[in-house]
Amino acid sequence: MGHKSKKKQFIGSLISKSNSDYFDGIRNEVLPYIPSQAKVFLDVGCAHGKFGAMLKKRDPQSEVWGAEISFKAAAIARQFLDKVIVGDIMQCVNLLPNNFFDCVVCNDSLEHMADPFLLLERIKTKLSRKGVIVSSVPNVRYYRNLQNLLFKKQWRYEHAGVLDRTHLRFFTEKSIRDMYEGLGYKIEVHEGINSTRKKNIHLLVLLSLGWLEDIRFQQFVTRVRPKK
Repeated sequence: MGHKSKKKQFIGSLISKSNSDYFDGIRNEVLPYIPSQAKVFLDVGCAHGKFGAMLKKRDPQSEVWGAEISFKAAAIARQFLDKVIVGDIMQCVNLLPNNFFDCVVCNDSLEHMADPFLLLERIKTKLSRKGVIVSSVPNVRYYRNLQNLLFKKQWRYEHAGVLDRTHLRFFTEKSIRDMYEGLGYKIEVHEGINSTRKKNIHLLVLLSLGWLEDIRFQQFVTRVRPKK
């Protein structure tokens, strides 16, 4: 198979994900981190719009925008959200209104970007006076990934998960914190979510006196606001 054919096949496989569970996640575990007083939202990488729909169900008076690079996923999201911008968010961010959004949500989307740092810098001007960013970012030190790397010498990309083949950036608990602080954000919350239930991993964390605490979590959720 030629290079162009392989590239076309790969792109086709990504587009087909819009018809699968890949774009259909609800992310209930992130909802508690969304400020209850927020009324205007931007969901970056909104997929099928299910998280935004949940925000509107929580508060029918809220206004939820979505940004989605997949045309097929965006078409579905339009059924649930007030406005959906289709395209690369880095190319669309300047089209967003300034001082407008109370909460920008990035549910497992920053790692798909070539330069998430630049987006987080530019998005500051789009936040309202009380605006925050809430992100969920995969943890590359998740125990399964460490096991494969250290014991199997394997770094295999997959269809989903920490080593999703479409991920361009990889983060740890500390590097997420460093990213936000380096960009001038104040961290309000920074916690692990989707912890493994394996007892041996919890025992290992206990024996490490907390040094391996982060390996339990598949993602870290962070809520930040620009420093005044």
